[in-house]
Amino acid sequence: MNKENKPLIFITNDDGYCSKGISVLIKLMKQLGDVVVVAPKTEMSGKSHSITVNSPLRLKQIEQSQGFELYALDGTPVDCVKMAFNRILKTRKCDLVVSGINHGSNASINTIYSGTMAAVFEGCAERVPSVGFSLDSSDKDADFSHCEKYIISICKDVLANSLAEGVCLNVNFPTGKIKGTKVCHQAKAYWNEELVEYKDPINQPFYWLSGVYNCLDKSPEADFRALEQGYASIVPMQVDFTAYSELNKMRERFENVEER
Repeated sequence: MNKENKPLIFITNDDGYCSKGISVLIKLMKQLGDVVVVAPKTEMSGKSHSITVNSPLRLKQIEQSQGFELYALDGTPVDCVKMAFNRILKTRKCDLVVSGINHGSNASINTIYSGTMAAVFEGCAERVPSVGFSLDSSDKDADFSHCEKYIISICKDVLANSLAEGVCLNVNFPTGKIKGTKVCHQAKAYWNEELVEYKDPINQPFYWLSGVYNCLDKSPEADFRALEQGYASIVPMQVDFTAYSELNKMRERFENVEER
């Protein structure tokens, strides 16, 4: 908390600092505390946990007022988190990281491609409670009004009660009326993808990624299924990727293999 006992909330996204989703999130977080935003200068969807290491990063302050700072960075969402914690917030304690509101679902397998959720994982790695919010619509002018009370409620709870160390939240909203919230597991799924070939005006080939989402998970507790049924899904996630259930099996198979 700052000297006035207001929480300090950091916001980023992957759709860029001008997106409608982040503007809604900024409006909501201003109700809960002081807000610092570092967001990509341009859209960075699908960048996952990529960082910039072979070119300089340029930061521009867009706005500053009492309890609010907005910066645009010509980098990825994870670059934005690193810039915030290494420079802008270096001498300040951040109480909450929120990313979004993403224009498009980050449920199920989409999580691993998401710049929105990568920023959440990075915030979690910085040992700050972190939450990602996404809407199941890619419409640039999407209506987020039905999500607002849920976002406020979730963030109030996390500010008051924190999260377990190494754990963050992936929250996805359906379009239209929300029946309620469900704590879910990540749905098992895959993308049937194709790189479609086209020709440019000088007859040179170029490729555009296309794909069809396939959900393998029929459980009503899966996030994708909850969204289908009109619920907001909340998946607790972690930065530790270890498959603990497999450790003993893998020890039997692979430890001391050179001696066999």
